[in-house]
Amino acid sequence: MLKGKTALVTGSTSGIGLGIAKALAEQGANVVLNGFGDATAPQAEVAALGVQVAYHGADMSKPSEIEDMMKFAAAKFGRVDILVNNAGIQHVAKVEDFPVEKWDAIIAINLSSAFHATRLALPAMKAANWGRVINIASVHGLVASAEKSAYVAAKHGIVGLTKVTALENATTGVTCNAICPGWVLTPLVQKQVDAKAAALKLSNEEATRLLLGEKEPSMQFTTPQELGALAVFLCSAAGNNVRGAAWNMDGGWAAQ
Repeated sequence: MLKGKTALVTGSTSGIGLGIAKALAEQGANVVLNGFGDATAPQAEVAALGVQVAYHGADMSKPSEIEDMMKFAAAKFGRVDILVNNAGIQHVAKVEDFPVEKWDAIIAINLSSAFHATRLALPAMKAANWGRVINIASVHGLVASAEKSAYVAAKHGIVGLTKVTALENATTGVTCNAICPGWVLTPLVQKQVDAKAAALKLSNEEATRLLLGEKEPSMQFTTPQELGALAVFLCSAAGNNVRGAAWNMDGGWAAQ
């Protein structure tokens, strides 16, 4: 379905980003991966699906590096047809205790990076009259949780950016939508499970049940594969007129 297209997925060396990258590759899209750490294994996983893969290690808090990444992708594959803004970090603290540098980093990586990548991808998408911008927001783009001020602010911002981008391109073949997961068992979430287990002297299984029970009625994690399948749908012809949506996959979290 996506043969001949190029997808750039930020924060894609593990977790949600890698799951989405693999789902798009399974549909024939060439992929540009991005993220910290050794990218050898993720590149091999995606390449095994029979597509071309490239990697750029842009620090998503730095606009100049994002610009270099977008130029790299265009030079390698012609243009970015599908942009998945997924890069994200987290820190938990009360507002009055929240470290200023952590606030700045979360806003830069979770929100501003999506703006920079999108503004750089749009001209080529509009020239081709086809493009998909998929912003990985969060259920925290729809509702709040205590002690997550920067993350919630950034994810609400991503939902707003999604709507504006969709409206500005509503008469073109370029769509923009947000996916809003609840709990997904990624390394980021596993750290929260481990912290809860340590703080309350619980087993990992008990801490997992406690974590899910606080917010997610389904009592199950969303998987990266499920999020990838939704991204594929948004890239399909069936998604042509899905514009500006904030599509939650949260086990009923926001329905409460």
